[in-house]
Amino acid sequence: MKTFKLIALFTLFISTGAFAQQKPVFKISDIFHIKSGGDYDYLTVDSASNRLYISHGNKINVIDKFTGDSIAIISSKKDVHGIALVHKFGKGYISNGSAKSVLVFDLKTLKVLGHVPAGDFSDGIFYDDFSKKVICCNGKSKNLTVIDPRTDKAVANIQLTGWPETAVSDGKGKIYVNNSEKAEVDVINASTYKVIHRWPNRPAKAASGLAIDRKNMLLFAGCDEKKLIVINARNGKTIATLPIGDESDAIGFDKKSKLIYSSNGEGTLTVIKEISPIKFAVAQTLKTKKGARTLTVDQVTHKIYSTTGALAPKKKGEFRPSVIPGTFEVLVINK
Repeated sequence: MKTFKLIALFTLFISTGAFAQQKPVFKISDIFHIKSGGDYDYLTVDSASNRLYISHGNKINVIDKFTGDSIAIISSKKDVHGIALVHKFGKGYISNGSAKSVLVFDLKTLKVLGHVPAGDFSDGIFYDDFSKKVICCNGKSKNLTVIDPRTDKAVANIQLTGWPETAVSDGKGKIYVNNSEKAEVDVINASTYKVIHRWPNRPAKAASGLAIDRKNMLLFAGCDEKKLIVINARNGKTIATLPIGDESDAIGFDKKSKLIYSSNGEGTLTVIKEISPIKFAVAQTLKTKKGARTLTVDQVTHKIYSTTGALAPKKKGEFRPSVIPGTFEVLVINK
């Protein structure tokens, strides 16, 4: 029995080592420059229209995902953060941070249609294709606003115990929220809007980016202390802990290639391969640029987009250093 185990372990070591020697070689293939001021947060790619929606200060820059050419600017009176696209209803939704609201716009004309009241510091936002609702994470009020895109009205508020960073859905009736303050994943029933589980992010601390492999029911949570944890989305068990760079603020998952990406504000992109539902390996650590902490993955072209800019010296009381006006840019990353 011991001999068999040794052989199995040796085989696992060899297969993992062989994979590690066949790293996917990602690189920064292009840089799109955006000559305006303002800080930044999330960005979203729309493969249906070949557009990139990029949060930048109090506006969304809409650009061509291939050329970087400007298509439009969607302006808001306050800071913008996340962008959710709902093709079924022909609308987009932008979380407006300190405005405590969500801006609604038309996907064809890119004109503003209105605003929906949300919680304090509306941040991460996405469309749940099971409940057919837009879910907005509100940091300071520690809750989620549930918006019906048919009416653009808030139909529920889900109270949590801590600051929600971002959320994803399994498409089958469960919503998973990275509760940063409590270092846990909160699981919500998408029909009743009730919290049904609170899963600790052990052995990591805090939480930020979150992605899901729906096929294998795996959650990928970016956490503090340079760790990414893989969680079984059925029972909350931690399957693996992997090293990532510092200041990770977003996690992406390419469904076809089974690659997990962590964009790290220190200036790196960690690429992790899902070898099997129980085996993972860091395939590459790509040097990007300081401040490139968020990302979006194009599921059609398999490119990754991240944003940053030249950072001014951090001032006292600032959460993050501000971007020097005129230096904002989009990094295009692919093999």
